Order: sequence, then structure tokens, then C-alpha cells
Amino acid sequence: MSAVDIVFFINAAIAIYAGWRVFVTDSMVRASFFLLVSFLAVGVIMLLLAAIYLGVALFFMMAVEMMVMALFMVMFMMNPAGLNPMKMVHQEKVAIGVGVVAFVALGAVALFGEFPSRPVPEGLEPVVSLGHELLGDSMLVFESAGVTLLATMIAVVMLTSHKGRYGDANEGSQPPGLEPGGDPADKPPEDEGGGHHHHHCH
Repeated sequence: MSAVDIVFFINAAIAIYAGWRVFVTDSMVRASFFLLVSFLAVGVIMLLLAAIYLGVALFFMMAVEMMVMALFMVMFMMNPAGLNPMKMVHQEKVAIGVGVVAFVALGAVALFGEFPSRPVPEGLEPVVSLGHELLGDSMLVFESAGVTLLATMIAVVMLTSHKGRYGDANEGSQPPGLEPGGDPADKPPEDEGGGHHHHHCH
């Protein structure tokens, strides 16, 4: 057994174990990190299979995605930091059955399926070729989507900061009035404590 085989089996075991732990842990944050470990192990397997682009892309995408998911769970979940015990699986028997069937089916395809043998021509750069195939005619779309996502992330950070959209959140910020000097746009007149004033306006 070669070193490549040993690394493959180790990472395959890690991917399966971490994937299983996603569903049995009692914390959303821990589940995110177990899922990250499982994807990283799959990324190593991609590298062993000479799928360099897919392996590296999996590292970058899953690392960022799982870290952002865990961060938002810590910030916004009602369950403090997503760390308190909670039920992670609904319809547990159905989920187990579907998972086992899917695992057996995919494993059978990998072990017994006959895949075509199409060696890469000598001198061909697979990463460069894949990049041209994916981005050759769609570069503007990808660049536009990237700028849009960046603007969205910046806007989310700004809107969730202490200095909110209408001023410092610690000082009771409120939106401007619909008319100059009028009541705040998000409050009905009766909430302003000026009931007598509004009666006079009639």
C-alpha cells in the first residue's frame, strides 16, 4: 500500500466520521465545524485524484462558508451562541434511512461503476482549461456577482454595527420624519406621547 493510499483512507475515514458527527452533535456551531472538517478531508481526496482546481476551490469555499455560518449563529441565534444542547435532526428515522440508502448507492457506484478512460493530453493545463471553460464567456457575470456580494457583506456589517442606519443605536436612534420636523416614519402618532397635540390638530 502506497503513501497515497494511506492518506486517502485516512481522509476518507475523517470525512465519514465528521459527516456523521454533524448529525449527532447537539450544537449548531459544532455541527458547522464538523461539516468544515468533513469538506476539508474531501478536498484532500480531490487533490489526491489530481483534481487540483476542485480541491483548492473546496478549501476556500467551505472554509469561508462554514466560518461565516458559525459566526452568524453565535451572533444571532436565540440559543446562546448556538452552543446549548438542542435537537439537530427532525424525522430521525427517515433521515437515517435516506442517509444509509444514499451512502450505499454512492459507494456502489464508486466501487463497481465502470468509468471511461480518457487520459489528459500531454501538455494540457487542466486548471487553465477549466478556468477558460467556466469563466471564458461568463467573466462579466462572475465579476458582477462578486461585486454585488461584497457590497452586500459591507452593508450587513454596517447595518449591524452600533452606529445604525439612523444614528447611534445606544442613543435610541430613530428614522427621520415623513415631513420636515414631523413624527418619525416608523411610529404612529399615538406612540409619541402627544395625544393632546394630535387632538388639537383636528
